[in-house]
Amino acid sequence: MPIDISRYSAPTKPAAPSKEGEGNAVANFLNRDISFGNGQFSDKKKESLYLELGSLLQAGINLKASLELLSDEQKGKDKLVYAQIQAAILNGASFSAALQQTHKFSLYEVYSLQIGEESGKQIEVMEGLAGYYQNKIKQRRKIVSALTYPTIVLLTSLGAVFFMLKFVVPMFGDVFKRFGGQLPWITEKIMALSQALEDGFGWFMLLVLALAGTAYAFRNAPAFKAFTSQSILRIPVVGGLVQKVYLARFCNSMRLLISSKLPLLKAIALVRQMIDFYPIASSLQQVEEDIMRGKTLHESLQRFPIYPRKMTQLVKIGEEAGQLDYFFDKLSVQYVEEVEYKTSTLSSVMEPIIIVFLGLVVGLILISMYLPLFQMSNGFQ
Repeated sequence: MPIDISRYSAPTKPAAPSKEGEGNAVANFLNRDISFGNGQFSDKKKESLYLELGSLLQAGINLKASLELLSDEQKGKDKLVYAQIQAAILNGASFSAALQQTHKFSLYEVYSLQIGEESGKQIEVMEGLAGYYQNKIKQRRKIVSALTYPTIVLLTSLGAVFFMLKFVVPMFGDVFKRFGGQLPWITEKIMALSQALEDGFGWFMLLVLALAGTAYAFRNAPAFKAFTSQSILRIPVVGGLVQKVYLARFCNSMRLLISSKLPLLKAIALVRQMIDFYPIASSLQQVEEDIMRGKTLHESLQRFPIYPRKMTQLVKIGEEAGQLDYFFDKLSVQYVEEVEYKTSTLSSVMEPIIIVFLGLVVGLILISMYLPLFQMSNGFQ
């Protein structure tokens, strides 16, 4: 059955994200840098839906009965979403159209399922989506697990340093003032730092809140996105890690869309709408224009530094061999493995560095406080 490509129009603006999935700050940050789509239906729920529904359809159970079985297992808001999908299908809508009406799924999924329905490969598309979200969840858990311990150690140690500068150092300062005399240079500097913290803490917090409010207000501005993304990419080690996270996401998305027989231009348009990382999103807009002018994909990608030369060369081979989806799959797997390796390595390196550095800081503060006491005790002898 031929696929009607003309009906795949440009993506519309997704619905505003919900407030589900609130957790600790570190996990939320990581989840937001790695995930994409509108974020209204969690990746775990999507994985479960596609995996279980695909299995039921593979067993010969029709779509209506399969959804009824899955709906019985849901609770609360999820049950309402499943009921909305069932109602839309009963009114004659396809499964992909029913998902789109809920505003809980990305256009990436909707178009993939729509092509699967028209080509008779709905089950294969569901298996692909389930595998994609399964790998995505696995990758996110590894990153969160690897970075949680160093983050906790860092925050705890900084809290200890703050406590010493805020409360312990002023106590010693009062003692030194009573005895008078010239204090060692290091002691004077630590006491000056403590006094600056005491005098400027309120202003510092106001500045942090003002910067946070400004960042939130301008978070969607292209100039702000360009500045923040370029700043992140310049950070040693972290920049390369972030780049590979988004390249893995780009390659995996392109692989799934191209393997679903979606035209290249439409696939790029969908990926551009889903990836909220300015260097890639802005470059894909230019890539679309270049392809419409007759350029190949690899020729356009190699204009932008965000795409490594090795990647563009493999894309070139994929274009010449007519196997873009295969090479995007290989690139995606490679980048995911590199991210996992670098994350675990970064975690292993960060832990001792943080402990040693902050141990030196705490030791320096203690020495600076006890050094005058040693001098005074020598003066009494």
